[in-house]
Amino acid sequence: MHYAKSCVRARADAYGVCKTNERVLNEANKRRSLVRTIRKRQATFLGHVMRRGKLEHLVTTGKFEGERSRGRQREKIMDGLATWLGPGKVSDILAAVKDRDLWRDMIANAYKQGT
Repeated sequence: MHYAKSCVRARADAYGVCKTNERVLNEANKRRSLVRTIRKRQATFLGHVMRRGKLEHLVTTGKFEGERSRGRQREKIMDGLATWLGPGKVSDILAAVKDRDLWRDMIANAYKQGT
């Protein structure tokens, strides 16, 4: 991917044209995939942790005792994955995690859509 971007940039520089990263990616027929890859790995890890149901389960869902920290609340992994996986509540996602095949299909569909 880096080579394709550099070739397109070199061709543009020869003509003295400035191009944005988005335009170079479009001409090379590539898409940004880092965020999608991170979300996919988070989702597979979440499925693994939720099926185990130990301490990591409590930390991931945010249901542990103690006082809230001050300031702006941090975004939970579950909230980020709920928006990435599509319309649905966190409770629906927690129910889907129990069925491994359904969970894999949800991750694959969200990854293909590129959201």
